[in-house]
Amino acid sequence: MVVPISLLKSTLTQKPADMLRRCLLSTTSNNNGNKFKKALTCALLTGTGAGSLLLLTALENSFRTNASDLELHPTHLPWNHSGTFQAFDHASIRRGYEVYKQVCSACHSMRFLAYRNLVGVSHTEVQAKMEAEQVQVTDGPNEEGKMFQRPGKLSDRFPSPYANDEAARFANNGAIPPDLSYITAARHGGEDYVFALLTGYCNAPAGIPLREGQHFNPYFPGGAIGMGQTLFNEVIEYSDGTPATASQFAKDVSTFLRWAAEPEHDIRKQMALKATMMFSLLAMISYYYKRHKWTVLKSRKLEFRPRSGKSD
Repeated sequence: MVVPISLLKSTLTQKPADMLRRCLLSTTSNNNGNKFKKALTCALLTGTGAGSLLLLTALENSFRTNASDLELHPTHLPWNHSGTFQAFDHASIRRGYEVYKQVCSACHSMRFLAYRNLVGVSHTEVQAKMEAEQVQVTDGPNEEGKMFQRPGKLSDRFPSPYANDEAARFANNGAIPPDLSYITAARHGGEDYVFALLTGYCNAPAGIPLREGQHFNPYFPGGAIGMGQTLFNEVIEYSDGTPATASQFAKDVSTFLRWAAEPEHDIRKQMALKATMMFSLLAMISYYYKRHKWTVLKSRKLEFRPRSGKSD
């Protein structure tokens, strides 16, 4: 049996299910004795189309694998808040704020986070006010119609290191450093990606060209990143005396950024625990009430007794 080349080419652009349906319709509508040959042709074409699709899928996956040899996926780490009933490490959040303030805030902004958000999480109200008063905020206009500088308040948001986007581009070779308010929610891997990125800098392998001002990080898409390594051992000192290592810095700032992206994390888990306990109690009460109401109906027996004697 010979199959035309044009018919084989058309199968590559059609779905196997559609081809099989068309072939079956053609076989049922024709009663000239060639049903067997047509069914065999349909099976051949369907198998050819399915095989071509599988081949293309395998080739695409192989290309993706070869193209991502230099890009690593972050390993999932056992964070203190990753469990179902686990909360944030608030001491780590406070240390992460120190890392952001002394290292990361020189280039990255957090314009969606205010100083009042620190109250009750990593700082007391007095400490948060002291942190806010350390920055100068542009306010106004005053009675003379001029803008003026004043100390920050709890309602003020974290200041941006640049006046505008153009200044940020000029200072960073044309790239704008991303805002870190929701960076863990905007990146695949969340805090695992942030930790891996901050600790994953290495020398570029042979054959990977880097332009001036770029650095190699296998966890960054493409490998070439404009931000250099910023966390080193003893680059800052913790106020609570925690050992100042690069991995500790990365861990604490990742926890801080995870909290900044989801400050309701602990409250949500507390509400879920309370709801689980409450609905479990209600479920037991409902089950007992259901058995109490339906036990008479479900345990009754029906007996048929025919009438004795002749009917009138």
